[in-house]
Amino acid sequence: MSIDTQKPREFTGRHMLISILAFFAVVIGVNLTMATFAHRSWTGLVVENTYVASQQFNGRAWEGRAPAALGWKGSLTIAGGDVRYSLVDGHGKPVPLHRVRVLFRHPAYEAEDQAVTLTASSAGGPAKTAEYAARHTPKDGVWIVEIEAEAGLVEPYRDVRRIIVSKGALR
Repeated sequence: MSIDTQKPREFTGRHMLISILAFFAVVIGVNLTMATFAHRSWTGLVVENTYVASQQFNGRAWEGRAPAALGWKGSLTIAGGDVRYSLVDGHGKPVPLHRVRVLFRHPAYEAEDQAVTLTASSAGGPAKTAEYAARHTPKDGVWIVEIEAEAGLVEPYRDVRRIIVSKGALR
């Protein structure tokens, strides 16, 4: 007959400290990982009232289909401190514009939103001009650009796009 003379292991203060440190290390690690994923993937779209915005979503999507049906293509360039916009029809001919307004909306901070009015950049008068331009350099980052162009339609032609500005130029 043999008797086990081993002492049972005790749970000491050192074991408790290691358990607490391991627990908080896991919690902090998961929080940092999730915060990193959220920061990299969040578009930052901010609305004042989410319920109202959700109710208006389908209407705005429907409004966006009308200009798309025209087959027009807008060209936006940002470089060297200039913002330029031109519009061509489905056959590649310039669409005469009367007024072009560009709204730079920052997805996360309304305070940084900026409106820029573009003016004709070539000869021939506003109705004959194919390109509009203005001196403006948006900050680097992600922007939602809303372009409203008066093209002789009942409603202004709207061109909305999400862009990335890097080193003062459209990327």
